[in-house]
Amino acid sequence: MSGSDYSAATTWTARRRRPRRRVRAVAAVGVVLAVGAGGAYAAGVGPFARGDAGPDPAALEQARAFLADWAGGRLPSAAARTTSPGTAQEVLGNFTAGLDISKPNLTAAQPLLAEDGTVTVPFTARMPITDLGTWTYKSELPLREQGDGSWKVDWRLSLVHPRLSETEKFRLEREETGAPEATDREGVMLTTDEYPSLGPVLGQVGGAGAGPRGAVRLVDRVTGEVERTEARFGEAPEDGSGDDGPVRTTLDADWQSAAEQALAREADGKNAALVALRIDNGEILAVANSPSSGFNRAVSGTYAPGSTWKIVTSTALLLKGAVGLDDVVDCPKYLTVGKQFHNVETSEFPGASFRKDFTESCNTAFISLRGKLGDGQLGEVAAKYFGVGQEWRVGIPSYDGSVPVPRDETEKAASMIGQGRVQANPLIMASVTATAVSGTFHQPTITAGDTGGTTTTPLPAHVVAQLRELMRATVTDGTARVLADLPGEVGAKTGTAEVSEEQDNNGWMVAYRGNVAVACVVEEGVTGGGSAGPVVHSLLTAVPES
Repeated sequence: MSGSDYSAATTWTARRRRPRRRVRAVAAVGVVLAVGAGGAYAAGVGPFARGDAGPDPAALEQARAFLADWAGGRLPSAAARTTSPGTAQEVLGNFTAGLDISKPNLTAAQPLLAEDGTVTVPFTARMPITDLGTWTYKSELPLREQGDGSWKVDWRLSLVHPRLSETEKFRLEREETGAPEATDREGVMLTTDEYPSLGPVLGQVGGAGAGPRGAVRLVDRVTGEVERTEARFGEAPEDGSGDDGPVRTTLDADWQSAAEQALAREADGKNAALVALRIDNGEILAVANSPSSGFNRAVSGTYAPGSTWKIVTSTALLLKGAVGLDDVVDCPKYLTVGKQFHNVETSEFPGASFRKDFTESCNTAFISLRGKLGDGQLGEVAAKYFGVGQEWRVGIPSYDGSVPVPRDETEKAASMIGQGRVQANPLIMASVTATAVSGTFHQPTITAGDTGGTTTTPLPAHVVAQLRELMRATVTDGTARVLADLPGEVGAKTGTAEVSEEQDNNGWMVAYRGNVAVACVVEEGVTGGGSAGPVVHSLLTAVPES
């Protein structure tokens, strides 16, 4: 084992922001500070809501801003929000750099108000460690009012991790095992030289012992003696399996190559991810990430899916018979549900049909239908029909989605349009698309083997027909017109998801053609049609329908 502790400090350079148009329809309603997405939650909403004797909104805004800065790598800004800026910046930098943590994913919980007026915000930290996996733990963020009435994070080592102290620190230890040999579905050898995006994938296929192994240890600062192991990654299988030759994957070399080239050409150098899979059986044909090394955001990322989630929302409404495609569901510029929501570019479609609302991705229309669904119904439909939130056995580590019951009406409104605390990634949304247009959930997989663990119910045929009609119309007459020149029946849904006040919106697109479903996210892509759309178009152009 080779070891390194987090003594070498480094910080990320804050990205220069471009002037941009705000999309306030979904502004600051998500509590999750998503991997690669920043995330934020507005004071006065959800877990930061203030009752008559609740926490001071100014304290909660400071907590939100600190977590957003930390998650986004803006360490000087995060440190400035604490009572000890110099120490805070050094510790946060050392912690992430020394443990090879790419981008923290910080999820705030319900804030607590103490009798002395101090505020505590518990949070869950998911720390992606390059090429190993995600280290998850819980901690608390203390805040204290200052003499001038402002609020600061009351700095202490234990807020970074409860066991970080003056006498103990963490050390990352790696065991270099090398990635196993792997082939595509036809036996074509897959290498990271030819398919760079497979770097974080090939090290994980073929079972728990196939890829890199390592651990995060708690050690004595003076002696270096290990006191406990906090997290293990890639444990070697006890039966010695994993050494029997190349691992046969479900990947397709042609699709994989086209996916990587599409991201390289069309993602404009932004963080982005793409998944393509077979509709009839869930087999993954391509997994691509930009940048190509490091975190596998396509499968393990956590993002608000934005308006691509309207596929699930529409399913829930259609299953109940709560709306018909030709029913009039007005699409005003604004709708207030605890806060003001509006549509992209404040568009409006008076007297629009539900079909028009879907194809033009009208946020206000979908939010106006929230009373048609029970508070937990979106999550129930997502799990029962689409497998979202169940335990997936993909063949590599994956994040399988989350659709919590909304805490209030504002969060329920946000969840109707794929914001709030709804979380997904390209793998999940490609699977959602495949299920919607086929009617049957198939556990996504990248290797042959056990794909059990999920139990779902097929969608009724009439609902499937309606979803296909809506997605096809989105290409011919709606926000996915970028795909309209492609031959064959192509259906799609775009999405735009706001993540924080400091970042541009993430752009999404999901699509289907023939037996393949695709999902792509481009971080800070501003709009789905303008950022993810060209990527998907490039991919589908490069690989003819078969």
